[in-house]
Amino acid sequence: MNDVKANITMDDLDKIDVRVGTIASVEDMPNSNKLVKLIVDFGDFKRQILVGMKGERDNPKEIEGQQALFVVNLAPRKMAGEMSEGMLFDIGYESGIIPVLAQPEKPVPNGTKVG
Repeated sequence: MNDVKANITMDDLDKIDVRVGTIASVEDMPNSNKLVKLIVDFGDFKRQILVGMKGERDNPKEIEGQQALFVVNLAPRKMAGEMSEGMLFDIGYESGIIPVLAQPEKPVPNGTKVG
């Protein structure tokens, strides 16, 4: 658990666009055993982001209306026949615990940049 990834430079970190978005809706993807579809409001734009949280939560819809952190400049990727236009930052998966959302400590405007 103490394995820290290799050092990166500030230039590497500056390439990642992390923003706060509000999860407007959570929809089941019946053709997937893991994925749900989030529609996320970033203020000036909305994105469809697919997240593998089926089985991690009894009710994935419980995160509707909550703010969380997302990578918005990850190249779009087709998953289970749908496009995902970003990535949810969650905490715990890599450590082997049930993931929780990475969230701002208090509400901020949608689209607020991290950093």
